[in-house]
Amino acid sequence: MNDRTFDQVTVDDLADVRAGDKGDTLILAVLPRDAEAYAVLESALTPEAVAHHFAVTEPVVRTDLPHLPALVFRVPTVLAGGVTGYSGLDGHGKTLGYHLLMLRLERTR
Repeated sequence: MNDRTFDQVTVDDLADVRAGDKGDTLILAVLPRDAEAYAVLESALTPEAVAHHFAVTEPVVRTDLPHLPALVFRVPTVLAGGVTGYSGLDGHGKTLGYHLLMLRLERTR
């Protein structure tokens, strides 16, 4: 990936995302499409970037699974009480996976 286009790259350009929930915590699995995409995401898609993108103040936890390959994020408090406690349309957080796909990546090196 050349330097000129890197600042225009979103997660969607490099990966697919699956979303799930545990209580009011959103779980996001980011599945890179190839080894180059994994390397870029491993570097640029930090827990801090995800926390900022979802506007959460509690720490986001990232688990790296390079042999799958995947990056799994635990994003607390996003679902406002979870499936049974959230009055919004998406208590499971499925559309929030799409929200992560729109995150623009910033160069970290």
